[in-house]
Amino acid sequence: MKNILITIICFLLLSGNFVLAQDSHFITSGTIEFEKSSNIYAIFSRNVNKDNEAYMKPVFEQLKKTQPQFKVLKSTLTFGYNKTLFVPTPTENQNSSFGYVVAAEQSNTIYTDVATSSSVAQKGVFEETFLLKDSTRKINWKITDETREIAGYTCRRANALILDSVYVVAFYTDKILVSGGPESFTGLPGMILQVALPHENIIWRATKVNDIKIPETTLIPPKKGKVATNKTFRATLDGAMKSWGNYAQSYYKAFLL
Repeated sequence: MKNILITIICFLLLSGNFVLAQDSHFITSGTIEFEKSSNIYAIFSRNVNKDNEAYMKPVFEQLKKTQPQFKVLKSTLTFGYNKTLFVPTPTENQNSSFGYVVAAEQSNTIYTDVATSSSVAQKGVFEETFLLKDSTRKINWKITDETREIAGYTCRRANALILDSVYVVAFYTDKILVSGGPESFTGLPGMILQVALPHENIIWRATKVNDIKIPETTLIPPKKGKVATNKTFRATLDGAMKSWGNYAQSYYKAFLL
């Protein structure tokens, strides 16, 4: 009986050490598959007001009859060597009805060099493509004690405010040793696996993390587009949409994310 107890205790100790060894595994390179989910109905309804409801309400009703409530788009974040490259997955079926909901689209390709706090972002704005070369966005994150399991990783919550009014909720893991995330969301002590914009009805969520060796030569910035900085890009948007009134705000925020 004594020998059996000793065997059980040894087994439990060995199992505990194995779990700890698994838990201490850190990732330095790989790919992350993301899904962006946008509540089309909620986003579109914010653009309907008393000044345009005569023609916007029928469009909204038609949208609800012909399109699903949520639009889901995929993307891949490749990371390694303190660099990240966020690339949207091309979609074959682009329905024109979604053209009214620019926030639900996903056209940005973003390269980030964490070590130098710099980024190169290729952004499509209507019929034009811009190439923004600038420093990474400074986000004043507030880390909380809340945790959540995402793509097999225990992630900690952090909150922030960007673009003066856009509330951001992110969940990151410190088991991935690159301070990156989807789109241009960075700056936490680990990899961001989920970003939600609750008031914008948009969420990016990691569905799979691939712990693989990534050749550094694959982490290269995009090259096509009209070169600009964040400041000159904002000025271009201001000039193009200055006569749009409040209707411009949804486009403005979508292009600057």
